[in-house]
Amino acid sequence: MATGFPSRHVLLTGPPGVGKTTLVRKACQLLKDESYPIKGFYTEEVRKDGHRIGFDVVTLDNQRGKLARLSESTYGLAGRRECRVGQYSVDVPSFECTALPSLQLQKETDKVVCAVDEIGKMELFSSEFVHIVRHLFDNPKYAIIATLPIQRGRPITMVEEIRNRKDVTLFNVSKPNRDSILEDIVNVLRTAFDQP
Repeated sequence: MATGFPSRHVLLTGPPGVGKTTLVRKACQLLKDESYPIKGFYTEEVRKDGHRIGFDVVTLDNQRGKLARLSESTYGLAGRRECRVGQYSVDVPSFECTALPSLQLQKETDKVVCAVDEIGKMELFSSEFVHIVRHLFDNPKYAIIATLPIQRGRPITMVEEIRNRKDVTLFNVSKPNRDSILEDIVNVLRTAFDQP
């Protein structure tokens, strides 16, 4: 864990399948149980006959939308080139319709803990998402818990921009530590939320 205090945000990184999304959901549930206002979304695998066929975005108030599905061609409707990550075609309009409203404050006076799982290649096809995420991190009314992919190959500019902020606490999630760091994650968010 690296810290850059005063920290307002928590970033979780680690290999796929290590438990980052589970930690986001557990942290949000603990804070919700303590009456902290919670908003945002997480990403969930979609499986059919035991095989992963894509990903959905699920908001913390249980709205669900398609994020990506296995793609059989490089062209979508009307011959338009698809947004793709590996073998998956990203449904940017569906993602934006579901995820983006879950990140908005209802009133300028609100203060909120916000989950953004994840800030990765699929989500970054949405320029509106990029704009909103930058605004969230700069707005003192938000305490954010977000997941970032581990760096492989060429760095993703937006991911590195967020990873290198001075107001984040970065947790490298691993199987040995994923259960023991939950309370540390929640404490950072409690402190950030309770700051004036």
